[in-house]
Amino acid sequence: MNLTKRRARLAAATVAAITAVGGLAACGNDDDNTSTDGGKPAKLVVDTFGEMGYDELVKQYEQQTGIKVELRKTAQLGEYRPKLVRYLATGKGAADVTALEEGILNEFKANPRNWVDLNPLIDSGITDDYLPWKWELGKAPDGRLIGLPTDVGSLAVCYRKDLFEQAGLPTERDQVAALWPDWNGYHEAGKKYKQATGKAFVDSITAVSNGVLFQQGSDLFYDKENNIIADSSPAVKNAWETATSMVDISAKASTWSAEWNGGFKQGTFATTFCPSWMLGIVQDNSGAENKGKWDVAAVPGGGGNWGGSWLAVPEQSKHQKEAAKLAEFLTNATSQVEAFKAKGPLPTNLEALKNEEFLSYTNEYFSNAPTGKIFGESVAKIEPVHLGPKHQAVKENAYEPALRAFENGQADKNKAWEQFTKDAATQGAF
Repeated sequence: MNLTKRRARLAAATVAAITAVGGLAACGNDDDNTSTDGGKPAKLVVDTFGEMGYDELVKQYEQQTGIKVELRKTAQLGEYRPKLVRYLATGKGAADVTALEEGILNEFKANPRNWVDLNPLIDSGITDDYLPWKWELGKAPDGRLIGLPTDVGSLAVCYRKDLFEQAGLPTERDQVAALWPDWNGYHEAGKKYKQATGKAFVDSITAVSNGVLFQQGSDLFYDKENNIIADSSPAVKNAWETATSMVDISAKASTWSAEWNGGFKQGTFATTFCPSWMLGIVQDNSGAENKGKWDVAAVPGGGGNWGGSWLAVPEQSKHQKEAAKLAEFLTNATSQVEAFKAKGPLPTNLEALKNEEFLSYTNEYFSNAPTGKIFGESVAKIEPVHLGPKHQAVKENAYEPALRAFENGQADKNKAWEQFTKDAATQGAF
């Protein structure tokens, strides 16, 4: 069967599945669009992944409203998405407020019926309060607003000052950034580090690839018409070539793995690529004993955006109006500044980005790095990328496994690339 016919059949099957999911979700809550008692609910549930900095904020909301908020956290996005898909398919189990990462959001836009249109439930005056492109990405093709902007993943490099010092490399963040004005400079710094210490410089080549991939501001796995272009995308090819060239300085510890989690404390690698939301994860994995050993410097190439999320309200929520107000509270300017200070998610609210408390904020754990200034200045350099409806599936089930196969010696570079393009055609069909 040729690729066009195969994609057509897969597309038809997927549309049928999506329709079924939408139907189940709708059936589960036909009569549950407001609080069951006609008043405010006793409790609202919020689902998040990673660290979004909401722990103290939900306590504030409880005090202000008298509504209990249950915060359900899932550490890894790869574990979060299957649970969410199951909730939607069965029509039960979803939180009242649900965090949607950019890849997940694009996939779920195909069936916006699973999500409440927030437009009539929020203050109409907040429409212009956010980065314009971020706000627009929260809309479904039919114009429904299904997500309120939380953060963007402005890029930087987290590095271990103590390990740099042992290798005879500069440790001050401006001098460190000067080592790598581009990716070749980063590779050269890694070679010097490895030669001096015998240890890996970066956690994995998939981390390198993410750094390159999301700073190019162009089509990735799909073109603008949502055709798969995995085998011809200049952005993907550039990220692949850059990442695979650095296998010699890699610890081969894939992001979220047990080896990666433990590597922060053990000093298995000296650098990792840090979108702003990653700061809290690096801190949690490294522990109190490594406070002051980490610092933050500019990323090679100077900018980029890896990740970012929105808050949505599933149709199956019994408390849609109150859930929308909670989402609005968690994404307002004050809350976004507080979330950033707590765990690092970079604000998308324009008032928050101009807030002096944000701009002057220094992160004590990361050697008092001026993270507000570092990440805040990079926002203007962010160029939105086109992800496509199955971006996450292509990235996680085709692209990254191929990179790991090469990194771990299971396939040479050409064979790994061939496997990626083959798997991408299947994973990316819709």
